[in-house]
Amino acid sequence: MAYQFSIDDVAFLASPDGAAALDSAAALPLTDASLLKDLPALRKHYGSSDGALVETVRNRRRAADKLVDADRLLLTDIALQQATPTAVAAHRAADIAKRYPGAVVHDVTCSIGAELLAFAGHDGIGGVIGSDIDPVRLAMASHNMTAHDLDSRPAVRTSWQLLRADALAPCSRGDVVIADPARRTARGRTFRIDELDPPLLELLAVYAGTPLAVKCSPGLDYRTLRDRFGFEGQVHLTSLDGGVREACLWTEADDQPERRASVLRTGAGGTISYEVTSDDSDDLDDASAPETGDWIIDPDGAVVRAGLVRHYAHRHGLRQLDPQIAYLTGSTVPAGERGFRVVERLGVAERALRSALAAHGCGSLEILVRGLDIDPDKLRRRLKLKGSAPMSLVLTRIGRSGVAFLCEPGVRAPH
Repeated sequence: MAYQFSIDDVAFLASPDGAAALDSAAALPLTDASLLKDLPALRKHYGSSDGALVETVRNRRRAADKLVDADRLLLTDIALQQATPTAVAAHRAADIAKRYPGAVVHDVTCSIGAELLAFAGHDGIGGVIGSDIDPVRLAMASHNMTAHDLDSRPAVRTSWQLLRADALAPCSRGDVVIADPARRTARGRTFRIDELDPPLLELLAVYAGTPLAVKCSPGLDYRTLRDRFGFEGQVHLTSLDGGVREACLWTEADDQPERRASVLRTGAGGTISYEVTSDDSDDLDDASAPETGDWIIDPDGAVVRAGLVRHYAHRHGLRQLDPQIAYLTGSTVPAGERGFRVVERLGVAERALRSALAAHGCGSLEILVRGLDIDPDKLRRRLKLKGSAPMSLVLTRIGRSGVAFLCEPGVRAPH
């Protein structure tokens, strides 16, 4: 079980003595294997604060690939799991600044303040308010905002304030409200609308008439939300570096597309992004026979979950292998996307697959499956690979027939 921080822990960690103690702790391995060796030294110098020091250092290390300047943050394990990645938060801040120039943004479930930092760091946002019911997380948010505010870099450009409040009890006149309901129950992660905390439908009711963005799991059944509960806003799916991170519900979206997918990719040159929306054309020639091109393209998960595969295909001159399947085909791979060059088209009978793989000397195999009830790991074991060449196998269906495409290893086209 993760360490449970107290207000006293946060006060110590945020102090000059706590900062020095964290530097000392950060010099230790603090791995699962080394903890028994590392703890006595920490306990000798810092007494009962050893647990808070260990948990903070380990959380900072886990946050390094998710949050900018993680080595300065105070955070809990659960808060880190739910924290919005910095690149996604920055993208939302730019979105808000474009939709509502100069708006005061109120994050009513601000937790440790990870997203507040992105809002306060954007010139187009007029002010930032954060509130949370948890006093420990709020104290951590105060430290995190102050630590950046005092830094020589202009990380915080606009005014901010923190309040302790229940998300379902409006306590400000913010122009835009942000909420991130907890998506974990005693049974683990949940995708059910009625199990979020605070409840999604109550949030939508409480802030009716105010622009509201609610961050939800990418597995959210937004179609049921529309059909059963009458949600009329925008559903915005966002992915980062190939992983779908969230489905954000925007309520005040009269002039916005109904569905939207943002694809973010980070690199040495910063964050590269593109968007596909339901306002884009989805005109594809479904009547023509789906000839397989040189490449199979697997669209980004945000595009797939947002139901925008046809729109994406139209933009890049691609075709669907089957109208009900998200795999696309064409003569080239769109910039930044991953494609598989087709070597051979086969049926899905294992004997034929085994023979073809042996003929190509395949020794390692990536298997992608859509539209068929096949377990890739179990199939790989049954194929008994004996060669040395790496290959990819795309398994899907066209109409009612299963089909396999033996491909060269997947490659990502340069931007």
